[in-house]
Amino acid sequence: MARRLVAADLAEDPEQAYEFALAARRLAARVGVVREACGIAAYRAGRWADALTELRTARRLTGRGSYLPLMADCERALGRPDRALALINDPGVRDLEREIQIELRIVESGIRRDEGRPAAAVVALRVPELTDGRLRRWSARLFYAYADALLDAGRAEEAQEWFGRAAAADTGEETDAAERFEDLDTAVFEDLAGLTSDGESVTDDGDGVTAVGNDLPGEAGDEQPARREDQ
Repeated sequence: MARRLVAADLAEDPEQAYEFALAARRLAARVGVVREACGIAAYRAGRWADALTELRTARRLTGRGSYLPLMADCERALGRPDRALALINDPGVRDLEREIQIELRIVESGIRRDEGRPAAAVVALRVPELTDGRLRRWSARLFYAYADALLDAGRAEEAQEWFGRAAAADTGEETDAAERFEDLDTAVFEDLAGLTSDGESVTDDGDGVTAVGNDLPGEAGDEQPARREDQ
């Protein structure tokens, strides 16, 4: 059983990892850590319903609340935000470790974005740990989620700053914060490259002749330039 759990942890393919975890479950279905491993493997493979079943069982066997963020995210992925929010707002959450509470906030932020409420997604992540100056092992995930929410709310400059903070905090390179930071930097540069120093639009007629207009893109009569679409 232990060998299969190790194999599940080391497997690069999520489906193969899930198969290893299932093999361990067949040997020890009443062991909480085995059901936990199955749940996490199913989650990584995108098997939301299976993950939810396994994590519920693991919680029942172990009494641990650390599975709640994954369970809430599974409910979200299954299109059941009300059930996800019920887990997030459960009175028992206040007694859990702060890291788990933050992970639940990250899931809540994602739900608000799914609902088309980007401002609420930003507010959900405004916790003291965001700006208290201390770095924790989960700070990179918090900063990254906050940056993503800011970007979805149309606040690209602030988002870039927080992607930068996430990259600096992500010493284990668990996120693509550095790439997201660079992508936003490139997008801003490309936008500015189409303007003169006076803010006038610059176009090329294809024959090497450059024309400068007085109207900014988006005003009546202007052609809309191609813009980079970020997440």
